[in-house]
Amino acid sequence: MRILPLPTSTVNAYRPFRRERWTAIACVAAVAMAAALAGPARATLPSDIGRGPTVATLPVPASKHWVWVNDFVFPHMADGMAYLIDGDSGRYLGTLSTGYGFAHLLLSRDGKIIYSPETYFSRGTRGKRTDVVTLYDAGTLNVLGEIVIPPKRSSNMPVMGNAALTDDDRFLLVYNFTPTQSITVVDTKTRKFVREIPTPGCAFAYPTGPRSFFSVCGDGSVLLVDLDDRGAARAKRTQPLLPMGADPVTEKPVRVGNTWYFVSLDGRIYPLECGRDQAALGRAWWLTSAAQRQAGWRPGGLQQLAVDARRSRLYAIMHRGALATHKDPGKDVWVYDLASGRRVQRIALRRLASSIQLSSDARPLLYAIFIGGSDLDVYDAISGKLLRSVAHVGTTPTLLVTP
Repeated sequence: MRILPLPTSTVNAYRPFRRERWTAIACVAAVAMAAALAGPARATLPSDIGRGPTVATLPVPASKHWVWVNDFVFPHMADGMAYLIDGDSGRYLGTLSTGYGFAHLLLSRDGKIIYSPETYFSRGTRGKRTDVVTLYDAGTLNVLGEIVIPPKRSSNMPVMGNAALTDDDRFLLVYNFTPTQSITVVDTKTRKFVREIPTPGCAFAYPTGPRSFFSVCGDGSVLLVDLDDRGAARAKRTQPLLPMGADPVTEKPVRVGNTWYFVSLDGRIYPLECGRDQAALGRAWWLTSAAQRQAGWRPGGLQQLAVDARRSRLYAIMHRGALATHKDPGKDVWVYDLASGRRVQRIALRRLASSIQLSSDARPLLYAIFIGGSDLDVYDAISGKLLRSVAHVGTTPTLLVTP
């Protein structure tokens, strides 16, 4: 199922793959059976029940206030899911089934195509493995096609660096770990696998331009990769730039222009400016004061940072805990001015969050969700006011992706 084939009035009560759905089906079946047994005194069913399923379409390009909630589905990892939610109304708009060890969807810049790196096994949880990039139509959520790629896609704890599109959408990059590390390159124009780029000791893909990206290496250096029109790669490795010692950076940076903002476990921001053939580290600054660090404040979570490029603001999930808690969720989001590094706002969340994301428009929404909770909270990103909550979004939601 792609688009929920339901009347508008029933969409929110009839969510996909939830207990409510099967309860609703059971209730309808029970009413129908009771009516049949009762003879002439038949129950009256809603007028839309007998029409059969209807097919809806979504506007293209998508609203800036929509959000894809990607679900790793830890209890049954062979059935990754992605849910599309309207942040303005809280309505479910669609669902995609995305295979084993799912990381996240990628959205084309023209809004017409959704890309999803996926893994399948011929016997469900065993058998021959096939990795593909599935292309979905953004208006119907129907499958447009598949691109078979080497069966090496990494199924690590999801991070945005697992897959990326170059800035012109020409090449799709997929991180591999077998444990040999490499990047699969897919040509989105010809819809073919192009090549595999070895990245020994270096992980993930972070775009730096129309034909370039970098991977982060274990010693703090970065591998700069430049692609030509055929996907052939020219790579060079820098000197160590990022800290990887007592207070290493995480693999969860966010980007504004040519600058990627990395954060360390203790909460220090390292701006890394990267182009196709050079990289330089800017002035580092702290999310916390010395007193706040002493009190145990630090960033945490799965998708712990988000940026509002229009207002030059960085948002961070914060909590109090020891060094080993850097993956823990938090109930605070602290907001910083990127130019000065000064905290300008503190947002108290309704509940714990392990992932946050922002819409990219002039009136941004802040989305927050917890991998152990599955309720999506939607805030006004400027005022911090809670606007609405959407219950039961998936099973173990991980990354949030916005147009």
